[in-house]
Amino acid sequence: MYARSSTVHAHPSSIDDGVAFIRDEAMPTLQEMTGFIGLSLLVDRDSGTCIATSSWASGEAMRASAARATALRSRAAELWRGPADVDEWEVGVMHRDHPAADGACVRATWLRVPRAHIDRSIDFYKTDVVPALEELDGFCSASFMINRDTGRAVSSASFEGRAAMERNADQARELRNARTRELGADIVDVGEFDLVIAHLRVPEMV
Repeated sequence: MYARSSTVHAHPSSIDDGVAFIRDEAMPTLQEMTGFIGLSLLVDRDSGTCIATSSWASGEAMRASAARATALRSRAAELWRGPADVDEWEVGVMHRDHPAADGACVRATWLRVPRAHIDRSIDFYKTDVVPALEELDGFCSASFMINRDTGRAVSSASFEGRAAMERNADQARELRNARTRELGADIVDVGEFDLVIAHLRVPEMV
């Protein structure tokens, strides 16, 4: 399984216009493409950061979608009034305890993993990180995506709401620091988002 993330640092006043475009125009267009599995949209209204992630059944399907996806991304960036950055990932882990409902939130951690440790990082996430995340208040799901060429990775955990994510913040920080240290990876950034669209239909991979 593979995924493509488009990150736009939007003007706060234009966030809703971009969200409507992703929901009403981009997603229906993507659904027509061969190998498309699903879409999620994360929004941080305080910073204006919006991250749309599409999932694909194969690397070939993701590459074949590139031209149409680029046009959609350009339109979203225009509506959001900000530049777009693109990342492509291999989906190493996907685990859902239960579906995220309205009001769900996501804590995402971007990492730099030594390329020699990429396969180990995927196994470690399955055996050590996922069980620890399941213990956090309000846990819904977790994913780990990585780019084998760059070693860049992102761990995302969804929770039932903002209150649950705030309650588990200290425990999550301790978990993040300990597990990252055990893995030999570096934390690049951490962000917290509203899960505005939750249709990333990657199958269970634990």
